[in-house]
Amino acid sequence: MEEYDFDHKIVEVNGINMHVVEKGQGPFVLFIHGFPELWYSWRHQIIFMAKHGYRAVAPDLRGYGDTTGVPKDDPSKFSSLRVVGDLVELLNTIVPEEDKVFVVGHDWGALIAWNLCLLRPDKVKALVNMSVPFSPRNPKRKPIESLKAIYGDDYYIVRFQVHLFASF
Repeated sequence: MEEYDFDHKIVEVNGINMHVVEKGQGPFVLFIHGFPELWYSWRHQIIFMAKHGYRAVAPDLRGYGDTTGVPKDDPSKFSSLRVVGDLVELLNTIVPEEDKVFVVGHDWGALIAWNLCLLRPDKVKALVNMSVPFSPRNPKRKPIESLKAIYGDDYYIVRFQVHLFASF
């Protein structure tokens, strides 16, 4: 079916190969997926935006899907700062003519989008985030401990910490 024909490409950014999916022509909209999701989470929105005159783009973030993963011996390469840097380099590479772009984030992607706006406001025309409100960094608060205190040991982010990082 034609509407599900997406343009898949691999773009080299910051020493990784980033899988990017796009569709449409016009003003650029960057979709940032959550955890544990992929570009595919945005497939319906990509189609909608492309039909309405936008160039919709959704990458698999660092370590997700077909984008280069994080070396097991160095999880620090998965920081929000690195992921924001990946997105800035992606924008510089695939839309160098665009001064600012529309950004849409969900879940973990919303946190990345907030950081993109804070660190590189020169790249963002407008932001829409879903499911995650802005929460400024508080050096006295450890996010995982806070989530565990609020939601308990079975909260998915807490559970992934134990399972993912126990092997490092």
